[in-house]
Amino acid sequence: MIKVLVVDDDKLVRKGLISAMPWSDFGMEVVGEANNGEKALDFLQSNAVDLLLTDLAMPVMSGIELMRVVRKSYPHIHMVVLTLHQDFEYVQEALRLGAIDYIAKVQLEKERFEEVLERIIHRIQQDHRQQGSGVQTHADGIEPGDAVQEQGGYTADRGYAFVTLDSELDGSWLGKWSDASGPIVEVDLNLWLWVASNEGVSEFPLEAFKRQQAAQLEGWALVELEGLSGMQPKDVHRALREYREKELFYEYAPRHELIRLSLNRDAEPKPAASEEGLADWKAQWLSYDWIHQEEQFVSLLEKLKRLRLPQAKLFGLVYSLFDDWNRVFHHVSEMRLPASFHYWFQTAAWYESVRDMIRGQMDKTSYSQEVIHSIMKALTMIHEALDQQLTAADLAKRVSMSRSYFSQCFKDIAGKTFNDYLRQARVDKAKQYLLHTNKTIIWIAENTGYSDEKYFSRTFRELTGMLPSEFRTANREGRPLSSK
Repeated sequence: MIKVLVVDDDKLVRKGLISAMPWSDFGMEVVGEANNGEKALDFLQSNAVDLLLTDLAMPVMSGIELMRVVRKSYPHIHMVVLTLHQDFEYVQEALRLGAIDYIAKVQLEKERFEEVLERIIHRIQQDHRQQGSGVQTHADGIEPGDAVQEQGGYTADRGYAFVTLDSELDGSWLGKWSDASGPIVEVDLNLWLWVASNEGVSEFPLEAFKRQQAAQLEGWALVELEGLSGMQPKDVHRALREYREKELFYEYAPRHELIRLSLNRDAEPKPAASEEGLADWKAQWLSYDWIHQEEQFVSLLEKLKRLRLPQAKLFGLVYSLFDDWNRVFHHVSEMRLPASFHYWFQTAAWYESVRDMIRGQMDKTSYSQEVIHSIMKALTMIHEALDQQLTAADLAKRVSMSRSYFSQCFKDIAGKTFNDYLRQARVDKAKQYLLHTNKTIIWIAENTGYSDEKYFSRTFRELTGMLPSEFRTANREGRPLSSK
């Protein structure tokens, strides 16, 4: 059993996680809980723990501080972060401290519990394999051949790696290709290696294999390796794991029949993704010029691809953007964020589908791109200033439109009148505070633009069917919410 410690300053969140998640189905057991980092460390001193789930923002000792100590004093413990979407900068720091995953609390719906735990257990298994000394298992019981000299490493200079980028794909059929030309060895989960073992055999039966591969589901990659001669297996295995984790995600495309990789190539310097650079890139996405400007859309995607962000960080960045887009466009079109991306090709395709969906809705209106852009800018202003007093006249002036024309365009493009849209946006923001913080109703009212708590509660009930306090209690106890 994997022993789990849950750390969160919100008692209801802790109890909800502990009671609702199907821990035992994944070989896990919750052995303790704590409401801050210090108490978590006290527990670790006298209890065995394999997996730590920790919130980031906590009193006394934060999750980041806790992770720093655990990384140094308990390096065997795997760490997973519990976070709100507002904590994206902290998530990046958590990943640098060795977190194997992060869980956005807004996605902790009952139907996703199994998906979350399956992802965590998969990454723990991956980590265990990568810490091993080399070959862990072999496809269909095939044992390594004699492709390696005792001291000099591999005798052949070329080989092939077979990788599944989708964890659901089964690679057991690879065993049929292990014959007199050399065995296929399972180096790691979803990663296999073939190197000629017999003298005079230097080629894998590529054409036949590619025909077989074509019959498989999308998500397979065939990588031709050069520079194996003299390398030790453990070094090759390590290089392959690093290539899969850091580069193959970006290089794979479904139509590629063969990818070439030189293992003795000089390491190419990778661009460092500065926080300032990422912030500027995100700001360009939030300008919404890319909706109708093809060149800018392509340029933004290329910039992101060149950064070569780790997959977890890339998905976190996409998630934060999606959250902003969904607040602006949720009355215009429905967007869905997948559970994960297996390769960059999927990421780019998702961006394109979102753009097509938004542009399709925008193009249904008779307004020019300039007018649509002005309304998009106004929508962004609304969500950036929900704690302030906002009027249609003020926003119309800021986007250089007359008050009456602005109101007409706003309703046609956003799908609601300005006042109705603003009320809904304020209530949606209030829901986030109610679900994910312990802030008082008065504080939430003031920070969503209401100076009168009673007026805020009345408005909230009109749109949701219940008072703010009832909404918080009903959701945290798991009762069904109003559909309003």
